[in-house]
Amino acid sequence: MKRIVAIIKPFKLDDVKQELSQIGVQGITVTEVKGFGRQKGHTELYRGAEYVVDFLPKIQVSTVVSDAIVEQTIEVLIKAAQTGRIGDGKIFVYPVEDAIRIRTGERGEAAVS
Repeated sequence: MKRIVAIIKPFKLDDVKQELSQIGVQGITVTEVKGFGRQKGHTELYRGAEYVVDFLPKIQVSTVVSDAIVEQTIEVLIKAAQTGRIGDGKIFVYPVEDAIRIRTGERGEAAVS
């Protein structure tokens, strides 16, 4: 199993959610985050004073999937989240040693499907 974490633009969340559900990804966790990378941020004017907004709002989407659909999940994330502009985000893949469904005690891939 792998944990896949994607940092995406907020307006792409619905597309990502819809595409992931179509390939059988059962659950995702969504977190509002802020960060910067190559996009660097921008300056804004507030009451005549200029200030730098360097931490931009992003969405972190996290899911755990079986090894069999890792590549398909990554491809779907890229397709759904890509705008072709700077700041589209990143995808990180981590190994998952075990997963346990609290309600039933199921372990491993049975707990995430």
